[in-house]
Amino acid sequence: MLDWLVVGLGNPGREHEGTRHNVGFAVIERLAERWEITRSRDRYRGRLREGRAGPDGPRVALLEPQTYMNDAGRSVGPARGAYRLPLDRVLVVHDEIDLPFGEVRSRVGGGLAGHNGLKSLRAELGGGDFARVRVGVGRPPSSDPDVVAEYVLSRFREPLTEVDALVDRACDAVVAVVLAP
Repeated sequence: MLDWLVVGLGNPGREHEGTRHNVGFAVIERLAERWEITRSRDRYRGRLREGRAGPDGPRVALLEPQTYMNDAGRSVGPARGAYRLPLDRVLVVHDEIDLPFGEVRSRVGGGLAGHNGLKSLRAELGGGDFARVRVGVGRPPSSDPDVVAEYVLSRFREPLTEVDALVDRACDAVVAVVLAP
């Protein structure tokens, strides 16, 4: 019996590693290290790991959809269905341009703010009332959709130590949600 499906949003492929849009993948990788969930397999059109959130923690599945961000729901929907989890036991970690770089916030539901990955999840999950850890990556100086797309698909320009600290804070936020009574 699984307690949580924790999903990190991103895009597959080496060319997307280290980009703002892939911060969800970075958080999943760091959680897998923290919780010593090392074995992964390809399942539900994604990379899947199963284990416990710490020695006595709840059972979790860590999923990195390999469908590209805009179709993430095509991975998460079947995974949620196979595990028979209610929507409130799905936790999604994603980049958020409406938060300054370095901020991390958790919430359940809310608007989609034009985030195509979240739109895909809402469509495939039948609603938007899943838990979220929003990882602030900052906003470019323009609201032009092409500039925004280029920005989120670019690598972080901030120092690696600051990016690592951001990923750690996002992991802490996931832990707080998963271990909450």
